[in-house]
Amino acid sequence: MNLKNKGTYFGLFSGFTWALDTVLIGMVLSSTLLVSTEQIIFLAPLVSTFFHDLLSSFWMMIYMTIRGEFKVPFKKIFTRSGRFVMLGALLGGPIGMTGYVLAVKYLGASLSASISAIYPAIGAFFAFFLLKDRLTIKNWIGLFISILFIFLLGFSGGTPSPSYILGFTFILFCIFGWGMECVILAYGMKDDEISPEQALQIRQLVSSVTYAVLILPLFKAYPIVGEVIVSREFFLIALIALSGTASYVFYYKAIYTLGPTRAMALNITYSAWAIILSFFILGTPITAKLVIFSIMILIGSIITVASPEELKWKNIIKGWRAA
Repeated sequence: MNLKNKGTYFGLFSGFTWALDTVLIGMVLSSTLLVSTEQIIFLAPLVSTFFHDLLSSFWMMIYMTIRGEFKVPFKKIFTRSGRFVMLGALLGGPIGMTGYVLAVKYLGASLSASISAIYPAIGAFFAFFLLKDRLTIKNWIGLFISILFIFLLGFSGGTPSPSYILGFTFILFCIFGWGMECVILAYGMKDDEISPEQALQIRQLVSSVTYAVLILPLFKAYPIVGEVIVSREFFLIALIALSGTASYVFYYKAIYTLGPTRAMALNITYSAWAIILSFFILGTPITAKLVIFSIMILIGSIITVASPEELKWKNIIKGWRAA
């Protein structure tokens, strides 16, 4: 299997495992403990994200210890590549995720989820100018198809909150943070000074420490942190963080092998995978519209990563026959 094919599988696996992570963390966020008051409902995503990244860092430490590289990420954290990884961590976690949570509060869940799906386009724009990550017209069409159908999939109408201007401001932070995270990470790993696994260890550690020192105190969320630690939800979050860690590992490997734009295009297939997993895990009904939209998301992602030769019909048919 060549490097590009490996990268494609890494990207698809990142989307699948993130969908699993999303479905399961959604179950935790709907637990009795985390929906008891309006304040807890608002703070629960921030607290769960903190625990998710902290526990993911813990799992990565175990993984790196098994590889005999426990000390390596800490030695590389202040290298040139390490500094870019830290910047990516701040953009994706504290800035991107916090912006998303606050957008949900002020803009509404459906609009926030739909608009945030634009982040790969923002990432592709910056990757084009900063990393010279060039796509063909067909690749751009594929990215547009994926984002369009994710937007349609997530948009369910509803009236935005009166504070919609503030909400749009926060969602812009989210889109910028998530899109730039991938580009900055790709730039940090381009010289092979740091591996995807080492980058992920640094990313999760920096993100969780930033949440602990800045974001949780800012929102006065530590009382809820204490409640979660002594609850059964904490054990579930620790297990779910395993899936999230696997997703990040696959995502970072896809960024390393395919570049940021193609990695993002494959990662956002989690929107389609989540529908399938919700059906099997939660019994959520699947409609024809959901099936069609999900297929279009996957098709768009495949078109985004495929080369011009691979998009020719005769080569597609040859691939089917070989399979």
